[in-house]
Amino acid sequence: MNQPSVRDVMSSPVVSVTRQTRLPMIKHLLREKNIRRLPVLDNGHLVGIISLGDVRNAFPSDATTLSIFELSYLLDKVTAEEIMRSDVLTIEADAPLVAAASVMLEHKVSGVPVVQHGEVVGMITESDIFRAVVAGQVSLPLTATRCTAGQLRITAPIV
Repeated sequence: MNQPSVRDVMSSPVVSVTRQTRLPMIKHLLREKNIRRLPVLDNGHLVGIISLGDVRNAFPSDATTLSIFELSYLLDKVTAEEIMRSDVLTIEADAPLVAAASVMLEHKVSGVPVVQHGEVVGMITESDIFRAVVAGQVSLPLTATRCTAGQLRITAPIV
């Protein structure tokens, strides 16, 4: 079985924001599109990434003494540039899917932007990789053995 490339399983087109996008819109996009990360683009170039955690951290604790009006006013002024992380890992679209999984494991991230010729063309996430495994697009060297009480133990060699 041919192993798939990142392009074969990535999510595309990419939902992205600019440096000037305000926090309420970022939060809205994450919720509406049911995604957990947004690439930040400046004239088509990747300059950062915002995760759902970054958005949560931008909000004050519930113990704040600000009124809801003061809070809304202040949060509406926060931009993507202020909460984004600029140290963005990427992977090439034609890279093997296993390379994306390795990068994500090594750096303990759940998704990375996919680039081709310097342009963001997609996102690859743990969920995309799991879907490929479940769909049989990725062959795993698994061994199944019967245990007591009819249970099935599935093991994979350590790589």
